[in-house]
Amino acid sequence: MTVTDRAPQRGTAWTVPAYRCLLSSEAVSLSGSAVSTVALPALAVLQLRASTTEVAVLAFLGQLPNAFALWAGALSDRHPKRPRLIASDLAAAGALVTIPASALAGALTVGQLCAVAVVLGAAKVVHDAAAISLLPALVHPDQLHDANAKIGAASSVADSAGTNAGAALVSAVGPARSVLADALSFLVSAILIWRMRVPETATAPRARTGLVRDIADGVRYVARQPTIRTVIAALSTLSFGLAVMNTYWAYYLLNRLGASPSAFGVIMGIGGAGGVAGALLAPRIAARIGIGPTIVVGFAVSPVAQVPLLCAGPGMRWQSVLAVTLAVQLFWATASGTSQRSLRQAVCDPAFQGRMQSASTTLTAGARPLAAATAGALVLLLDVRATLAVGALLQVVPAVLLLASPIRALRTIPARAVPPAREGAPP
Repeated sequence: MTVTDRAPQRGTAWTVPAYRCLLSSEAVSLSGSAVSTVALPALAVLQLRASTTEVAVLAFLGQLPNAFALWAGALSDRHPKRPRLIASDLAAAGALVTIPASALAGALTVGQLCAVAVVLGAAKVVHDAAAISLLPALVHPDQLHDANAKIGAASSVADSAGTNAGAALVSAVGPARSVLADALSFLVSAILIWRMRVPETATAPRARTGLVRDIADGVRYVARQPTIRTVIAALSTLSFGLAVMNTYWAYYLLNRLGASPSAFGVIMGIGGAGGVAGALLAPRIAARIGIGPTIVVGFAVSPVAQVPLLCAGPGMRWQSVLAVTLAVQLFWATASGTSQRSLRQAVCDPAFQGRMQSASTTLTAGARPLAAATAGALVLLLDVRATLAVGALLQVVPAVLLLASPIRALRTIPARAVPPAREGAPP
């Protein structure tokens, strides 16, 4: 892949026009999605009176498309990424518009929410495979960590603003109409990507060996890269534990702890502020303590941050504690996430960027449907609080995995892709 406006020297990634379009697109679409993060649970739980089983099914179906991420990654390495970004945004916008339309006609059901969740999940898989693998081609290698940090910060700001806006919109116009803001955000995102004039060519070999062969080559490449393999293994186990908790996290706050939709949005908004700080400070933190320790600390904080939730009760005091705890968790989560993403992109062969990212998505996000099903089974045997506790305990595993690996001692990010022979693949 070649990009004409790639920066010739070290400096801020903001100087690259194509990067500015990508950053703006990500921020706009994520702010809209944050509105839906508040609106859709409120719609399912408070308006449609979804049961715990229906909540689990909704979460399961929303994550199901992640199981097909390998195909999205292989196609991303074969074909230009910009058209895929535009198509995924338009598909998501079209699905979201059906919610207020059905609500206005009095025909909205939990089943329709499930269908919309599948479309949104599929659009996200295609979008992420293209966007994340496109980034290393837009900026100079020395700008990669800065570029990821800015995207992380913009994403956190967008998430915080979106959740607060979502809480306000749900209170003002109702949850069904609120999702129109998300649909509009996807349309704006598509326009921004359309304006990104980026000449690109596929980095996969020109000889067409079949999509399945491309996928197999990508899986083998990732399996032979020690750094990438270890980080993805840690991500997948952390993702599973978080997904077990997230299945009932909103339900627990809204029903069991009695939080209002407005309080729910404020808690997430304050947490998002922590995420902004973590993303902005990620390069400085990594420069001070090392890229490896930054990644490890981010993973280690996650299970500890779940303790206040498990001890919480109703009332504003506990809601304040949960908001602060979430801010600390997201501070280190975004600092760690920015660092591990930059590390993976730096050591990955450009020809495998899409498949590397899709392998990560398959193992991290692809495990979430199983996690949602696991949570649904656990809540039948235990209760919601005990199910959340199981999810918290599972998050200890990735921290131990990273502490036992050489990544803990890694101090800097390589300036360029490491040749496969040096990174573990056969020469």
